[in-house]
Amino acid sequence: MVEFKFIDYGTDFGTRDMGQKLRQKLLPLINSGEKVVLDFTGVNVVSNSFADECIAKLLLEMPLDELKRHTTFRGLNPLAERSVLVALQRRYKVIFAVDKEAR
Repeated sequence: MVEFKFIDYGTDFGTRDMGQKLRQKLLPLINSGEKVVLDFTGVNVVSNSFADECIAKLLLEMPLDELKRHTTFRGLNPLAERSVLVALQRRYKVIFAVDKEAR
């Protein structure tokens, strides 16, 4: 298991720019085959925009089942957890709708 500690990059995550930068750091870890612990311990703020860009856009790289197999979360406060869940739900709905239309 590999840990990705968000606290190493700050305590407040609000921008898509930062989300993209951290997603680019996460992808090689996730693709390595090891389980990656997304550790938010000590992080105060995770905006919906950041959560979409950093976490939910991983669904553009792999299906939800694969993402679940390769990642787990730790240390999310209730507000940050909600941001991540909302972002994943919204992104999944968009991908599912596009996939459904393609059939």
